[in-house]
Amino acid sequence: MTATSGYARKRPSSCASPPRWPRRLPWQINRTWQNESIMNTDIYGSAIAPDFIAPKAFQHFPAETFPSIHPIHWLHSHFAVGGWSPLQRLSGMLTAHMTRIAPRNGFTWHPHRGLEIYTWVLEGTLYHEDTTGGKGEIGPGELQRMFSGDWIEHQELNLRDEPARVIQIWFAAEIQHRGLEPHYQQAGPADLPMRKTGDGTLWELIGGGSPMEPHMRGRLTASSLPAGGQTTVEPPLPGEDLFLYVTDGTGTAKQNGNAPDLKQYDVILGTPEMGAVSVTAGEEALHYLSFYLPAFIPESPQA
Repeated sequence: MTATSGYARKRPSSCASPPRWPRRLPWQINRTWQNESIMNTDIYGSAIAPDFIAPKAFQHFPAETFPSIHPIHWLHSHFAVGGWSPLQRLSGMLTAHMTRIAPRNGFTWHPHRGLEIYTWVLEGTLYHEDTTGGKGEIGPGELQRMFSGDWIEHQELNLRDEPARVIQIWFAAEIQHRGLEPHYQQAGPADLPMRKTGDGTLWELIGGGSPMEPHMRGRLTASSLPAGGQTTVEPPLPGEDLFLYVTDGTGTAKQNGNAPDLKQYDVILGTPEMGAVSVTAGEEALHYLSFYLPAFIPESPQA
């Protein structure tokens, strides 16, 4: 798919809502309050449960450390960051979570303010429509960026007969960009820079030559490693920390005597002092996202 983008000042009258579901759900109203509170906080600050992160260069957290929720029959989510997670926010990243939407269901029209939202599709197809006039489907391996500016409304629906599973990431938009009009951007696998790393493949989603035009601080890559394959996770640069989120598969990570087993929705946190981490996929392919964010781990890390 060719990368696309769009800008608009107001919701066009042609923005229909297929299908016609209720316009607001309780947590969508709550999102409006959350967005307002974001506008009045330190956007680069972190909010982490006391003593959850140790001052270490490398830490592994099993998936069950973080909450999975099933608030309504059609929705399952796993919150690694944000929501009810002990990692409430990491620098400017407010949430990073998996959402699984049952067929013929989804989030109807709801607003956002002061955010830049990225959606990475793992499986299935998600229909997106927003008040810039942008609309269309996002499939596996496609990335969407939606910048809310001072106000945007959108809906995210699974109009197909198969489940859709995505990773959604919210960033607080940098203050100097908040006066920009709402807009969106979408890119497919052919648009995203790709390179081999060992036996694996790495795509640059944010930064590193990606066509995405971010209004936040941070870099993001997606990695795919075939069964039994080996690769290396690059350490963060000075001033950065790593948040790695396993999206599918199993494997093992090795770092200076540490060798945790990896499974779906596990998390690794690391500082520049962790060095290169060797990763080996198990009996099935291993897929993960690597976020390189402004430093959020306590100082004085120890390898």
